Amino acid sequence: MRPEMREYNYDWMMGSLLNVAAKVPHGTPKETELTYRYIPYFKSGLSALINVGPPGIQFLSLVAKYYENILTAREQGKKIAATTFCNTPAILYAMDIVPATFEILTAIGCLVWKRGMFDYMDYCCEVGMPETSCSSQRGALGAALAELSEKIDFVICDTPGVCDTNANAFAFASVYMDKPFYQLNYPSTIGDGRSQKYHIDDYKEMIRFIEEHSGKKLDYDRLKEVLREIDKQDAMIADMEDMLMLRPTPIPPIFNVMLYAARFCFSGHPEYTKLLEVMVDTARKRAAAGIPGLSAGKEKLRAFMCYIDHYTVDMNFYNFFEERGIAHTGSILTRNFRDNNKYVETLPGNTYGVDTSSPDAMLDSIAQMNARLPMVRSIRGPYDRNGMWLEESLACAKLYQADCVIYNGTPGCRNTWGMVKPFARDMEKQGFPTHIMYDDAFDDRVEAWDATRERLDEFFHVRGLL
Repeated sequence: MRPEMREYNYDWMMGSLLNVAAKVPHGTPKETELTYRYIPYFKSGLSALINVGPPGIQFLSLVAKYYENILTAREQGKKIAATTFCNTPAILYAMDIVPATFEILTAIGCLVWKRGMFDYMDYCCEVGMPETSCSSQRGALGAALAELSEKIDFVICDTPGVCDTNANAFAFASVYMDKPFYQLNYPSTIGDGRSQKYHIDDYKEMIRFIEEHSGKKLDYDRLKEVLREIDKQDAMIADMEDMLMLRPTPIPPIFNVMLYAARFCFSGHPEYTKLLEVMVDTARKRAAAGIPGLSAGKEKLRAFMCYIDHYTVDMNFYNFFEERGIAHTGSILTRNFRDNNKYVETLPGNTYGVDTSSPDAMLDSIAQMNARLPMVRSIRGPYDRNGMWLEESLACAKLYQADCVIYNGTPGCRNTWGMVKPFARDMEKQGFPTHIMYDDAFDDRVEAWDATRERLDEFFHVRGLL
C-alpha cells in the first residue's frame, strides 16, 4: 500500500466526507452549485441523489449515520462486528452491536472516490488473499487489515458453499486480525422442516456466540421492537415493488440501490423506516401525477438486473440508465421474499413472515428472514432447480415486464460464472434478451466504465431495444 494511504484512518475519511455531503442539500441552491465546483469527481453522484429530492437527501443522511455509528462505537461502549450483506444486521441492532458490513462500505467508497478502493483491494492480496477473490469484501477489508479502520471486535459470516469467496474473505480476516469468528452453516434447501430446524438451531448458536463476545444478553423486548420495525419496513418495500410493476414506473433507477443498501445497513432500525416513508410518499405522488421515475420523462426500456448493479465512481451506472430512458426494475439485491410481496406468489415455500408472539417465534422469524437474503437463498445450488436463480429471475422479469435481462458481478463470483451462460440461454428461450457484463462491479481496472457503457449500448442496438 502506498505510504500516503496510511496517513488517515479510512473510516474517519469516509465518515467526514459523507457527513459533509449530507449537509450540502440543506444549503441554498447557490451554495450547492458552488460546492459542486470543489467536488468534480463526486459531483454527478451527489447531484443524482439531491436531484431525486427528499429520498436522496434522506439516504445521504442515512449513510452518514452508518459511519457515525462505527466511529462513535468505542465511546458509547459498543462492540463492532464485521459482517456481510448476506447476514441481516437486525439481530445486531437488537443486541446493541454496531455492524460494519464490508460489501456496503466497499460500495460506498467505490461510488465516492475517483481513485476507487484499489489500494485497499490490493492490500488484501499483498497480505495473502488471492486476487480472484471477490472485490466487494476486499475494499473495506483491506482498510481493516491495514489497521486503518475502527477496530473490529468479532466477525460473523455465512454462505459457505454458496459464495466461497465471501466465506473465505471473512475467515481470512478473523485469522489475520486474530478475532473471534462465527460462520453460519446454511443447509442446502429451504422450506422443509428438517433443514429449517437445522438452520434455526445454528442461528441460536450464533446468538450465543455474540452474547459471549459482547458481554450482552439478547433482550427479547428489544428484538420484538426490531421485528415490528421490519414488519413496517417490509410493507413499504412491498408498496415499492408494486409500483415497479407500473408502466411507466414512478421509481427512479437510483431508488433501487437506496432500497437495498439502506436495508443492508439498517434493517429493523428506525433510520431505514424514515427513508422508506419518504421513498414511498415520493413514488406515490409521482404515480398519482403520472410522472415517470426517469428524469428524461419517457420510459423507453425496462431492464431487470438478475444479479447485482455496477458501483464504480459517481453513480455512472444509474445515470446511464437515466440518460437512455431505461427503467431499473430491480435486482437480486432488491428482493426480500417476504410473504406479502407479489412476485413470491409463484415461488411457494420461499417466503418468510414475522411472528412476535413468543421468544422462539421471534428467533424463528429472524432466522428464516436471514436464510432468504440474496445469494444465500438464490445462489445455493443448481441454477435451474426449483425455487432457485432461474425460476426467481423469470418470475421477476415477467411480473415487472422487463424488456431485457442484464447480468453483472465480479470476477470472484464463481458460483454464477459457472452457470451464467446456460442461465442466459434459458432466459433467451423465454423471450428475454440477456446481456452478460464482463466487468467488475467494484473495480474499474477490470474493464473501464467507458468500455462497459459501449458494450451495453451495443447490446441495446444489436437487439433492437433502443
